[in-house]
Amino acid sequence: IPIVFTLVGDPVAAGIVGNPAAPQANVTGVSSLTSELAAKRLELLRTLAPATRRVWAIHEADDRISAAAVANATAAAAQLDLRVVARPVATREELARTLKEVRPGDALLAPDRGRFDIPGALLDLSLASRIPAVFTASFYVGYGGLASYGADYYAEGFQAARLVARILRGARPQELSVEGADKLDVAVNMKTAAHLGLAVPRKILLRADTLRR
Repeated sequence: IPIVFTLVGDPVAAGIVGNPAAPQANVTGVSSLTSELAAKRLELLRTLAPATRRVWAIHEADDRISAAAVANATAAAAQLDLRVVARPVATREELARTLKEVRPGDALLAPDRGRFDIPGALLDLSLASRIPAVFTASFYVGYGGLASYGADYYAEGFQAARLVARILRGARPQELSVEGADKLDVAVNMKTAAHLGLAVPRKILLRADTLRR
């Protein structure tokens, strides 16, 4: 039975496919590019909060997609004059202890969804302690997150449906390369920026697909 996946942040890191250009067996789909876009999210955070020097990248210890994203962000951090603090956590209690280590002047690089709802915990910390945070999806910006850069999940569904249609017309999944998300969105919450005392640069205003006011 052919399988077409969507909303997978990094299908290679997740172990779903070995080579996106030539997936094996009966699986193909659409990657949300979560790990590939980590450096861009870090750049967005640096632009919005230029005084930031230390960025916490907290994620579940067994989340291979988040680990790959953090590795990409860490590799890009030096060029942005930032230090990424990678902190994998294995329990909710460990997450709570880690959140207490975040200090004013720091920033947060949120992972994708997971069992512990780390993005939700980082959103709460960001708003309560005025800590800038950037997320993987505009969903969090709608609930007060400062900014996000990532795939449009709704558009991903249509993109995956096109792959399904090709399979129904006779194509085999292993003949269809895994696609990266076609539509990427930048979202900024202007009210939260004001709450954090941040001025949103004009280049971000012009680039943003969504501005929450």
